[in-house]
Amino acid sequence: MTKWFPALDERRGPRYVAIADALAADISEGRLSPGTRLPTHRDLAWDLKVTVGTVSRAYAEAERRGLIYGEVGRGTYVRERTPITLPTERAAGRNFIDRAYNFPPLAEALPALSETLAEVARDEDLADLMAYRLDPGRRHHRAAAADWMAGFGVPAEAEDVVLTYGAQNAMLLAAMALAGPGATILTEELTYYGIKTIAAHLNLRVHGVALDDDGLIPDALDAACRSSGAKLLYCIPTLQNPTTSIMPEARRREIVAIAARHDLTIVEDDVYGFLPEDAPPPLAALAPERTVYIASLSKFVGPGLRLGFLRATPEAVRPITTALRACSLIAPGVLAEVGARLIERGEARRLAHWQRSEARRRQQVAARILAGQKISTQPEAFHLWLELPEPWRREMFSAEARARGVGVGSAEVFAVGRGSVPHAVRLCLQASANAAEVERALHTIAGMLGERPSNDLALV
Repeated sequence: MTKWFPALDERRGPRYVAIADALAADISEGRLSPGTRLPTHRDLAWDLKVTVGTVSRAYAEAERRGLIYGEVGRGTYVRERTPITLPTERAAGRNFIDRAYNFPPLAEALPALSETLAEVARDEDLADLMAYRLDPGRRHHRAAAADWMAGFGVPAEAEDVVLTYGAQNAMLLAAMALAGPGATILTEELTYYGIKTIAAHLNLRVHGVALDDDGLIPDALDAACRSSGAKLLYCIPTLQNPTTSIMPEARRREIVAIAARHDLTIVEDDVYGFLPEDAPPPLAALAPERTVYIASLSKFVGPGLRLGFLRATPEAVRPITTALRACSLIAPGVLAEVGARLIERGEARRLAHWQRSEARRRQQVAARILAGQKISTQPEAFHLWLELPEPWRREMFSAEARARGVGVGSAEVFAVGRGSVPHAVRLCLQASANAAEVERALHTIAGMLGERPSNDLALV
């Protein structure tokens, strides 16, 4: 058995991850060769002054990475270099690169998430977290969510918060609770397709409101309120999806004034609100009495953490809680505990900052590769909106991009109604842990933009 002692002084993060990282480094650099027998869990724990459980988690993490293997009764050994890869890494190895979805890179969040999940699993309160609770969530979890929202200027107390299974679930609950059967809801004329899906399933009519570079046009909203009689508006003022516009504060004040005049309730989707360095105040900060505010941890911790936060007035919380019971009976328990711990420790804020920095870096790469093209974006957005040059049409471009191995989001997916749809596509930059893959996709798109469509033929 080798007397292996990992160097941990310069390594950050949870101790078990540091041990696994040190093991990976020593194997990679030849200090540990294949077949080497490693110290027992107890011996290494004694040498490092950590618990046996920490070493067990470290060895489990190293085995998951394909670095080592254990044999019952014989010990733990260094494996031949045939590492097991994560699903995201396996996907990156395939030819197709999907730029159609806004999935955040996960690598930075995984250690903190793994450690927190392990802590929750060992917690003596786990049984209570797994129990039925017919309320909008445990008060402690709702208070953590309120603190998170307060960081963005949204006034919230625990009693104002409903915990949901992600932002999409929050949108569904708001629509179920606040829009009657067959009602009309207002949205931006180009909007997140999730609200279109919800409206279709709830038999709601969707009325698109015109946009400009600053978001919703006030006069268009006023006219839509008068003509449609709608009492609910869904919108994304910060990093609008798909156009990436950020509504200026003056425009936001005009929008809430129009909403007050028409007794309009606003559902504000702010899942990207953590990205801009200096975003204007949310609509919920300007008009909390008529705004349902939606946030989520999924965009910077990971989509699999289905935890959303919905803030509303007491009058709206009651029917929204009833809708929650109809959909899932209970609010998130274990997921909410994980999210609350990440918020309280500052990990959520740290991960949000990391995603912002990574988004900024990828936007810079995109600006360089797509220089000269007509792009709408922001320095810290997860995606960009690319207007296609003549003679490209959106359907033709999307099909050709897919044929060349790159998925994009075509404009008709986001369009509301049967009006004119721009020849444009949404191109997501975050949906990969592999920066080289992002560049390869961008170069493919740039090459296409310099060509004429291969199927540019007239119909006869």
